[in-house]
Amino acid sequence: MTAQHSLDEIIRRMTFEFFGSGRHKIEMETLLATQDAILLDVRSRPEWESLQIKLEHHIRVLWIPTEEIPDRYNEIPRDKTVGVFCTAGTRSTIVYIYLRTLGYENVRIAPSSYDAITSLLLPGKLYKAIGARKTEQERR
Repeated sequence: MTAQHSLDEIIRRMTFEFFGSGRHKIEMETLLATQDAILLDVRSRPEWESLQIKLEHHIRVLWIPTEEIPDRYNEIPRDKTVGVFCTAGTRSTIVYIYLRTLGYENVRIAPSSYDAITSLLLPGKLYKAIGARKTEQERR
């Protein structure tokens, strides 16, 4: 495969089998448990200013509003799993397609709701995540 793909090529690969297998998405719990993954927050500045997502005990969060992606996509690592997040799903889908045309193979659409994130931050789940990170750091 070449580094860049045409939109036509990307869309042709979006078959029933592609969508049925879920290769375009990633569950939030899976994303947060993936080592060296990135949550790409593509919400607008007013949304980000109202609620910033940090997840420092889980994964790195990179905030780049949708309209800035064409100028800043080089900040998004190609060698990591990238879960694209917005609150309704439209922007994350657009950014997903755009990044795929640029050759990003490990990009996925993350669930589009705050509940998908906050449900994983309850004390018991957060405690387990912190413990898992400590164990991983001790192994290094």
